[in-house]
Amino acid sequence: MSVRRLADASVQPASFAFNEANAAAAQQWIAKYPKGREQSAIIPLLMIAQEQEGWVTKAAIETISDMLGMPRIRGLEVATFYTQYQLNPVGTRAHIQVCGTTPCMLRGSEALMDVCRSKIHHDQFHTNDRGTLSWEEVECLGACVNAPMVMIFKDTFEDLTPERLAEIIDLYEAGKGAEVKPGPQNGRIGSEPATGLTTLKSENAILKSTRDKEAKAAAKAARQAAAAAPATASAAVVSQAPAAPPSAPVGPSKSGKPKTDAPETSPALRTPSPVKVSPATEKAASVRAPRHSAANANQASPEVEAVSKPRSGPKAKAEPASAFKSPEAKQPATKTAKPSLEDKNRPAGIARPATVDDLKLISGVGPKIESVLHSLGIYTFAQVSAWRKAEREWVDGYLNFRGRIERDDWAKQAKALAKGGVAEYIRVFGKKPV
Repeated sequence: MSVRRLADASVQPASFAFNEANAAAAQQWIAKYPKGREQSAIIPLLMIAQEQEGWVTKAAIETISDMLGMPRIRGLEVATFYTQYQLNPVGTRAHIQVCGTTPCMLRGSEALMDVCRSKIHHDQFHTNDRGTLSWEEVECLGACVNAPMVMIFKDTFEDLTPERLAEIIDLYEAGKGAEVKPGPQNGRIGSEPATGLTTLKSENAILKSTRDKEAKAAAKAARQAAAAAPATASAAVVSQAPAAPPSAPVGPSKSGKPKTDAPETSPALRTPSPVKVSPATEKAASVRAPRHSAANANQASPEVEAVSKPRSGPKAKAEPASAFKSPEAKQPATKTAKPSLEDKNRPAGIARPATVDDLKLISGVGPKIESVLHSLGIYTFAQVSAWRKAEREWVDGYLNFRGRIERDDWAKQAKALAKGGVAEYIRVFGKKPV
């Protein structure tokens, strides 16, 4: 959207006031909104001001904002946002809005703009020398079927040619704009096809009163024909055989309806049914629901899923024989008792030293495991690196690690960290400790 600013101060009037009629109309609009919501009336009030002055002035915005008890900047925001408000002086006799949206553009709206450039001003929003005419290009004006079109004040002029628009401009310039009939300028009515109506040429099909008149006329003609039939009966006797009476209308065929023993197609079970049957017969014709089977209900249909399997519940997944399984998975999921703290293979603990190593640098040791190790008197990397196999197995069982200490090689990690810290760990393992 282009930037919209107020007109230069040199053309702004010093004040604004509604005339008597428009002041009454403004109060009617304000009264339509509930108490405390009167500011919503600013849009119609700005339109009334524009219709009175021809454009929206700064004084009008400020006066209306004060009437509604709203900050003037809020009124300015509304006036500069909506393109329906003219913020600069426009022609005193006509401001022509030329639709430039795709349908009108395809039908020649650019030629209409050229007429405005030649007869009014080369640029938009500029008046002619006398200040009576101005023009602008706008978006869709809502009569695409009658493109191209323009709007002058509240009237639309459709099906325009450059020549016809030039005539309309001359009439407004001469003060005879009221003589121009709004709407299509090529003689068609409304939005009918340019070649004339092709359908709905008669209202007989849509007006009930017309259909009733036709029905009464047909009934009257039939009665008159029936009354005249006895008078001509004797003359109707001829040697030829009498003509066959007109055949009755053929009803719809029922050949497409299936005839089975299913209750859905049984005429005796329809409601309402022309065939009356006893409750016992109806019950005998009904199909009992099958007995519920949880196993059958949970079985997927092979035709639907192309495989026979349960719809819900655990599904066993086949694994290749060579698939790797961790030692924990191979062992039965039975919880073993922790080894005793009095066991001879428990690593020897020490008193908490002044400087404690960060055991979390060993892969597999987190804050919780580090706290357990501290409770066992394990505070340094040197202690972990010095564990014998039996001691490592005791700690592994106490932590319920199932061989994790050997797999992560805590001894090698602790030895590197005890020797040179993180730098030695990176040299040995090629990565930082995690």
